[in-house]
Amino acid sequence: MLNSQKVADYFKEQLTMMVTLKDGTKDVEIKQLQRKIQLDQTTKTVVFVSKEQAAASYAQEIGEDFIEFLGYNPLLNALEVTFNASYVNIAAIQSLQSELQTYDFVAEAIFDEPLVVLLDENIEKITWGLLAVAGLFIVIALLLINSSIRLAIYSKRFVIKTMQLVGATKGFICKPFIWSHFRIGLLSSFFAIAGLGFLFYELDQRFPKLGVLKNPYEIAGVMIGVLVFGTTITVMSTFLATRRYLKLKTDAIY
Repeated sequence: MLNSQKVADYFKEQLTMMVTLKDGTKDVEIKQLQRKIQLDQTTKTVVFVSKEQAAASYAQEIGEDFIEFLGYNPLLNALEVTFNASYVNIAAIQSLQSELQTYDFVAEAIFDEPLVVLLDENIEKITWGLLAVAGLFIVIALLLINSSIRLAIYSKRFVIKTMQLVGATKGFICKPFIWSHFRIGLLSSFFAIAGLGFLFYELDQRFPKLGVLKNPYEIAGVMIGVLVFGTTITVMSTFLATRRYLKLKTDAIY
């Protein structure tokens, strides 16, 4: 779930607005506009793309020198603008677009509006889907851990009752069971952490642009959470299951 937000931010920051400039626009005007756009909180980068660069890129894409065919370069100089992920929404981008189009030397400012809408809708669906899946896995984990421990304690119910009958205190009886299952929970958590570590490494190798390993505190937080969750649930389940059999009368355990 944490990395899904990084994926969403990555795709949002690939969205570009092309601000085409009319022929004859002075260099000082271009630089002033570029500086103004860069200072806007919504923008991440502003790159000047000359008409020659645009023509070379387009010719490479289509595999044909269209300038030679046409006899002139129909493209215009442009500024390529990308946005900070947190500001990628229709209202913010349209506001900047309207402001840029007020300049006399700006031919047009265009961006893929349907793509922005699609990104917002799909990211929201994915987020809720991941929350549902995460919730389901948490419930499954709780049920599996609790059921396994209850079965393990059930098999020792006669030992528990015998110790109680000879005068052992509840704390004395619970302690070895809790300690034993705590070690199992700890070992299981380390296996889970090792699996997560391998997954983070593979994601970083296959998708380096996501920067999965760039936030070590986030990764450490996840791993510590797994460790705490695994051992806490194990200890609590063991304690409750043991207490249950301690409260039963001798006849009831049969």
